[in-house]
Amino acid sequence: MRVKKAVFPVAGLGTRFLPATKSTPKEMLPLIDKPLVQYVVEEAVASGIEQILFVTGRGKRAIEDHFDIAFELESLLYDKGKDRELHQVREIAEMANIFFVRQKEALGLGHAILCAKEFVGDEPFAVLLGDDIIDAKQPCLSQLLAVYESYRAPVLALEQVPMENISSYGCVRANLLSDRVFEVLDLVEKPPVSEAPSDLAIIGRYILTPGIFPILEKQEPGKGGEIQLTDAIRSLAKEESIYGCRFEGVRHDCGDKLGFLKATVDMALKREEFNGDFEAFLRMRLGC
Repeated sequence: MRVKKAVFPVAGLGTRFLPATKSTPKEMLPLIDKPLVQYVVEEAVASGIEQILFVTGRGKRAIEDHFDIAFELESLLYDKGKDRELHQVREIAEMANIFFVRQKEALGLGHAILCAKEFVGDEPFAVLLGDDIIDAKQPCLSQLLAVYESYRAPVLALEQVPMENISSYGCVRANLLSDRVFEVLDLVEKPPVSEAPSDLAIIGRYILTPGIFPILEKQEPGKGGEIQLTDAIRSLAKEESIYGCRFEGVRHDCGDKLGFLKATVDMALKREEFNGDFEAFLRMRLGC
């Protein structure tokens, strides 16, 4: 069965970006001229996703408004003859069929995915985290879907990270099957460096099967007292084969202030409209 549905867990409070996120969802912070979450939705749509569910919480209304039709704004742009801007605004609302459900309590990523059970039904589905921006020629999710097509089993996005940083991630013990494809043998959520099975970190892109839901329903809280998705996938691995894809592309962790700054510079340098002016400004500021 082709993967047509994607789940975006966006109920988090974004405390690392306070005070900016006191009234603005972290996912709506602008990376140049688009909110973070729009980059990830565009990746999903470019990978063939047709239906998207946002698992939201209090204070996330701005995400709903962003992907809705804005009649007043469109009318104003039309009257002013701003056709390019009008097309951009309409395109956002027409990208995919978008749905919303509330996660009423912040009980962890696993619980957020469980909130999507009715939406998913008995189909395989994708999960994308809105603060991982992945710049790649072939969309990261598309790379995972290619692995899914070969194995018809859950697939995790993997990235090699410095071992001193591995305790910030879920990570895997895995066998290399081909150039970038792994058979996942075990998963650990945020292990101490001394206990990490590898330097392969699980990044915010997943292809999952409905078999995850009965496990999540019984899953006990793990790290941080939350229902961890990594723990549930570890249990799923006892019933189904799990694969990993070490994707090609550059990932920016925009849930981190430094990562957000790096992403802004990196993405700006790729924009033709700045015509080298931004690079010249950076060189001037750095004295080089």
